[in-house]
Amino acid sequence: MALSKSSGFDHISKRLIRSGSPTVYQLNTKKENIGTLTRITFGKKDPNKENKTILLVGETKTGKSTLINTFVNYAMGVEWEDDVWFNIVEKVDEESESETETSDVIVYEIFGFEDKPLPYSLTIIDTPGYGNTRGTEQDHIISQRLLDLFRSEDGVHEINVVGLVLKATENRLNDQLRYIFDSAVSLFGKDMENKIVAILTHSTGVSPENALTALKAANIRCAKDADKQPVHFLFNNCQQEDRTEGKEVLIQRNKITKTGWSKFSEFLDQTEPQKLETTVTVLNERIRLKACIQNLQERVELIEKQQKEIQQTEEMLKKHEQKMRSNENFTVEVDEVYKEKQPFKGGMWLVVFYEGAVCCTKCEENCHYPGCTMAWYPRDCEVMRRGRCTSCRGKCPVSDHVKEEKIYMTKTRKVQQTLQEVKEKYDRSKADCEKTTSLLEDLERKKQELQRDKDQWLEESFKHVVNLEQIALNVDSLSTHIYLDFLIKKMKERGDTEKVQKLEQMKARLDKGARAGLQYMFGRVRAGVTFNY
Repeated sequence: MALSKSSGFDHISKRLIRSGSPTVYQLNTKKENIGTLTRITFGKKDPNKENKTILLVGETKTGKSTLINTFVNYAMGVEWEDDVWFNIVEKVDEESESETETSDVIVYEIFGFEDKPLPYSLTIIDTPGYGNTRGTEQDHIISQRLLDLFRSEDGVHEINVVGLVLKATENRLNDQLRYIFDSAVSLFGKDMENKIVAILTHSTGVSPENALTALKAANIRCAKDADKQPVHFLFNNCQQEDRTEGKEVLIQRNKITKTGWSKFSEFLDQTEPQKLETTVTVLNERIRLKACIQNLQERVELIEKQQKEIQQTEEMLKKHEQKMRSNENFTVEVDEVYKEKQPFKGGMWLVVFYEGAVCCTKCEENCHYPGCTMAWYPRDCEVMRRGRCTSCRGKCPVSDHVKEEKIYMTKTRKVQQTLQEVKEKYDRSKADCEKTTSLLEDLERKKQELQRDKDQWLEESFKHVVNLEQIALNVDSLSTHIYLDFLIKKMKERGDTEKVQKLEQMKARLDKGARAGLQYMFGRVRAGVTFNY
């Protein structure tokens, strides 16, 4: 009977993976690599048919791959009685799932079954799991890959549902889970809140009170039902397991998933697609904030070394004033600050993308490091806006920038300088530099200029933080909070009490659970895992 029932799928292009009950097949799909993205398509798209898009995010080993196969089978109209199962994902073994994951965002498309249970085709976006052993740099790459997808002409520009995937057996909000929730929700703009739902795998059918409590404890901004509970759907995903033994248990588990799918598809039916302009803005703003703060930290380091050099020069001039006046060749030794370009490890030359550093040759600054993966040239980098850089000191034109596997490094070296060389360095006319006091005044003027520059750059960084607060779904993102201590310290030095108060209010909103998530990030750093936000 099973063979006759499954014969309705005989026309499908597939290859056998396993005979038995159920018979498992791998769908023959078309695979395309578009930049850093992978698109896997089954069937032929009909532009006249409606399409719904689902984005899945979550921790490693939650069964996302199995969930995608489940969605595809239900979209195809596969029933338990058909005793057949189809995989669109190449590997679904949960133990090997984290090992086979890459940095790629994979887009699965299934067409040609619009007359089956669903009146529309499906696009499912799978992201690599958050919180795996490759560190927070991996999580940063996910954000970059999604930005690539949302901005690409051939990418995805609207989403119906964002599924936050976690195990139904999750019973507490530990540091790692808080970090994962935060990382996932931080990707989106405020207009995505009612599109985010919880998809609970490994369910036994019992109400997942502990998992829902963990979600609420994390203050996750998501869709809520009439009882103010997070909208959630239960799945077990056992459909491809061997049914020769324990069949009754498997039938019961299948009912859990079938009910979950029925409710999920009903929610999907009623959900209008959300354009991703605000989400793209959020992702871009986070990238610009990171570049801005990173560049600011390098500038502050440079300024402090320059101030030290000026202070050293002032002390030498005062100490040896008479000798320098009487002997124009008399020299003093100072620590001169300079910049030098050096190769860095981590640049990637691949056929489809290039990850290097975007640098300004005029300001001698690292504007975006590491750079955007899909930006082959500086003009395509996210820190560029309307033909100019948003990161470097001079906001210089794109033409002043290069992208390569080298970055500017601030260094110091011991040099001998005469009075005339000091005068020439600080660019004063000869008439103004006849007296040592005139030169000392010039040095003080230079220090004040450096301080004004630092104040301006701090102001720009503050504006990035405030802008994120206005548009991001997750206002109190951990990835933003890691910059607050630095900005608060520098604003205090500047004496700007109003902005210090604003930043400290943002920091105070970081509840105990969020602080645990932040601690988890830094714990991974201490464990030797890369941190880069």
